Amino acid sequence: MMKPGIGSYDRFKQMFEQFSEEAGKKQFLIPYFIAAHPGTSDEDMMNLAIWLKKNGFRADQVQTFYPSPMATATAMYHSNKNPLRKITRDSETVDIVRGEKRRRLHKAFLRYHDPNNWPLLREALKAMGRADLIGNGKHHLIPTFQPMTDGSYQSARRKNSTSAAPARSRGSATPSPRAAASSRSTRACRRARRAPSPHPASLADQPASRGSSGAGEGVASKAAGAPPRSGSASRNCSKGTGRAIA
Repeated sequence: MMKPGIGSYDRFKQMFEQFSEEAGKKQFLIPYFIAAHPGTSDEDMMNLAIWLKKNGFRADQVQTFYPSPMATATAMYHSNKNPLRKITRDSETVDIVRGEKRRRLHKAFLRYHDPNNWPLLREALKAMGRADLIGNGKHHLIPTFQPMTDGSYQSARRKNSTSAAPARSRGSATPSPRAAASSRSTRACRRARRAPSPHPASLADQPASRGSSGAGEGVASKAAGAPPRSGSASRNCSKGTGRAIA
C-alpha cells in the first residue's frame, strides 16, 4: 500500500498527543487497517494483532481487500508481481491472500478480541509454531478457554444507553377537527355529484306560470332541448378542494 513502517506512526502519535495536550484538546487517533491485502503474510497479520493488543486497539469494523479496477493492488493481486518495481521473468513473487479460509484468518487477526474467531486463531497459531501466544495471561493473544457463543458478530462498541422510542402506527393517529370536517364535506360533495338530475320531461308536466298558455309551452319546449343539469348541491362544491360552499 506504499505506507511507511509502524515506527512512523509511533512518532506521529507521540507528536499528536503532545500538541493536543498543549492545545487543551482531547483528541484521538483512529488507524485504518485492511485485511488480506496483497503482499501480506500470515506472520504479518499475527504481528499486527500483537501490536493492536499491546496498544489497546479493538477494531470494530474491518475491511477485507477486494480487487477494484484502476488500482495498483489489483494488478498485484492478478499478476502475483510487485508493479512498483521492474517486472521481469525473474522478479520477486508477491504473496497473494486467496481462499475463504485464509481471508477469514487475516480478518480474525484484526479482530482477535472476538470469541468467535478464537478457534480459528488457535489452529493457525499452532500451525505457525506460535502456541506460546495462547494462554490466559496479559501477554497472550487469545485465551485457552472458549465461551459459549452463537457465532454472531460482536461489536466492540458500547451499546446505547437509551432505547429508541417505539414507532407510531399510521392508523393510530387521531385526525384534527378541521381535517374531520373537511373529510365530511368531501363525502357530501361526492354524494351530490352522484345524485340523479331531474329529467327534462318532468318540467313539461309542471303548470305554466302566470300568463298565457303559450308561455308555458315555450318553457317546456326549451327545457326539452336542453342538456340535463346537475343538482345545485354539486354546483356549490369548490373544485379541487372538495369543500361545500353552501
